[in-house]
Amino acid sequence: MNIRFYNARILTMADFSVIEGELWVEGNKISYVGSNSSKPSKEIVWDREIDVSKNLLMPGFKNAHTHSGMTFLRSYADDMPLLDWLHNQVFPMEAKLNHEHIYDFSKLAIMEYLTSGITANFDMYLSPEPIAKASVDCGFRTVMVGSMNNFTQSVELMEEYYKTYQSYHELIDYQLGFHAEYTTDRERLEGIAALAKKYKAPVYTHNSESKKEVAECLERYQMTPTAFLDSLGMFEYGGGGYHCIHMTEEDMAIFKERGMSVVTNPGSNVKLASGIAPLVQMKELGINLAIGTDGPASNNCLDMFREMFLVTGLQKLKQMDAAAMDGNDVLYMATVGGAKAMGLDECDILAEGKLADIIMIDLSQPNMRPIHNITKNIVYSGSKQNVKMTMVNGKILYEDGRFYIGEEPLALYERVEKIVNDMKNERS
Repeated sequence: MNIRFYNARILTMADFSVIEGELWVEGNKISYVGSNSSKPSKEIVWDREIDVSKNLLMPGFKNAHTHSGMTFLRSYADDMPLLDWLHNQVFPMEAKLNHEHIYDFSKLAIMEYLTSGITANFDMYLSPEPIAKASVDCGFRTVMVGSMNNFTQSVELMEEYYKTYQSYHELIDYQLGFHAEYTTDRERLEGIAALAKKYKAPVYTHNSESKKEVAECLERYQMTPTAFLDSLGMFEYGGGGYHCIHMTEEDMAIFKERGMSVVTNPGSNVKLASGIAPLVQMKELGINLAIGTDGPASNNCLDMFREMFLVTGLQKLKQMDAAAMDGNDVLYMATVGGAKAMGLDECDILAEGKLADIIMIDLSQPNMRPIHNITKNIVYSGSKQNVKMTMVNGKILYEDGRFYIGEEPLALYERVEKIVNDMKNERS
């Protein structure tokens, strides 16, 4: 479709200035963004012309760490320590999942992403096929990452996934990865490092999320998780870590040297009492920073607005400095930083030739007035209620409270409720 947005405020995220003008989408790409006075004079047949009414167009948020299929565990096992929650509650329930379940639960997560202005996610879960199918069927953009550990998948299977899903569909990508050092033995880790070298590919994993995880790695290998994995050649071609809370100066230096990204997940980290990542120090080192919600079992909300506020608020508290983490830096992390971490260079900013992953922020809501500073309003007072539209790859998937993902929400809600009830009634 060809869609013209006019009478718009536009935040391209090439910088933090807001321009007034128009944005044109032809097919799945942006063909013009700029002021009324500089727009080209070419004739285009528009399928839709949308009066933005002085609301804001900006790049969609990139949710750089998710477990979408875990929507089935939302509020199932709350208020528990991380490792007890994981081993005694999460893993036993996950053993009951099949591909149809993961498909439906992933679609439920995608709906929530759309309401939060999220146009792409970096998804780590058990089986890539139902995740990829759910994303394609909804029209959503997903980068999947390997979740291998001692209990599921293998190095050989991950290589097969890597070759299959890097050319599966224009909305799908796949990166090498594994669950964590503490769930993956050395032989498997060495196999992943060999794959990374073979394909000159980055590798991603949960890293230094808890003090216990780091302490046990030090006992096993006399190195932190970051240092140990790097010693295997794991990060020769970059990659990233999710959480990265209990990091040493050596760990951060490795991330900087290897060009790796840190994906912080403050909502999950607060709820599980894991700690606060040293993002200020990481930013000072020039490490690329991104934001993820983590999964709906540990967060439990897939809300980028809440994550952005927690990123800045927790850093201010950690540093005891109200200027410690600027709101604009956080907005960059949620958009451009996430795109960089996920390898989505075509979706980072609003510019001619970029993919049309765009959201519209409703500035007419009371929480956005007065308009002293639009970008700070988004981070400090913005919420899901301000997401008026979410477009992915040139298609509007969510607009004014309605979803355009190929099925009605109520039908999906009924299916997931039945699946969950059946799972709870099933004997372990």
